[in-house]
Amino acid sequence: MNLGLEGKVAIITGGTQGIGKATAQRLAAEGAQVVICARGQERLDAVAAEIRQAGGRVQAVPADVAGAEAAARIVDEAVRAFGRIDILVNNAGTSATGAFESTPDEAWQADFDLKLFGAVRLIRLVLPHMKRQGGGRIVNITNIGAKQPAAGSMPTTVTRAAGLAMTKALSKEFAPDGILVNAVCIGLVRAGQHEKTAAKRGIDVESLYETMGKNVPLGRVGRAEEVANVIAFLASEAASFVTGTSINLDGGASGVL
Repeated sequence: MNLGLEGKVAIITGGTQGIGKATAQRLAAEGAQVVICARGQERLDAVAAEIRQAGGRVQAVPADVAGAEAAARIVDEAVRAFGRIDILVNNAGTSATGAFESTPDEAWQADFDLKLFGAVRLIRLVLPHMKRQGGGRIVNITNIGAKQPAAGSMPTTVTRAAGLAMTKALSKEFAPDGILVNAVCIGLVRAGQHEKTAAKRGIDVESLYETMGKNVPLGRVGRAEEVANVIAFLASEAASFVTGTSINLDGGASGVL
């Protein structure tokens, strides 16, 4: 299927590992010009080199989206490099969880700054570009805990739930401008954080994934490439009548549609 992404310009936050990296590679393979941003310059350069080696066009922008000034720099770099913005994938974020009573204000604020305000600022800045060219796509990456929070899952589930509310509200507000806004709610997916967990426990990461997969109806954890495929669909012309929705990508784990 031709997704119609040739020549489109996509910004992907958290674009150097896991879902962000896989999404950048997938969109680039479809002919999109990608702007990846993350905090580490070395990893940014490495991922950008991989995309270029595969024939893609990429601009790497070192930025911490939790900072107020980062969004403007990312958008400015995207426009300077490629002249337009068609797609924004808000992917930056970590899974910060803990007991409510022991989670300090600073942890709550840091989570909101990274996952919610980082997305708010970028969306606000890309909207004029998308409006000018007659439309665009915004995909917000959240998790299934946003719909079905568990004990000890904050602040992540709260900030992710805020992301879902924003997705729905923006989809209605900017539908007349041809700007489609959707979310992908992930479950257990292979990621660097799990590799760190395995290292701390002194076990092989594949053993950890095998154990985690027992809690998933499909019997395994997901792959970043599987998430990237859904993001690419939502960013494409194939999803031209899809807005204001969230897709669970969790192997059937969530009890909520």
